[in-house]
Amino acid sequence: MPTIEQRIRDYLNENLPFAPSEALDPDESLFDAGVLDSIGVMGLVSWLEREFDIIVDDNDVVPENIDGIRVLVSFVEGKLSEAGLGG
Repeated sequence: MPTIEQRIRDYLNENLPFAPSEALDPDESLFDAGVLDSIGVMGLVSWLEREFDIIVDDNDVVPENIDGIRVLVSFVEGKLSEAGLGG
């Protein structure tokens, strides 16, 4: 099964193809790279909830949780851990 990081990169490549995520450094800002905008965030959050069976609260939608592949992975891992689901 693909890692959380690979699943996120696959989503970005399939749904936000303007900046291929394979070329992105895990710490690069998705906003600065032109990968995410406010509409893209809404789609990403919906996908995260479906893909990982987690709940993303409105107060979770902050750059510290979503503005980079590494922070997205950490955010998802944290949500899975809270739910007792592991990775």
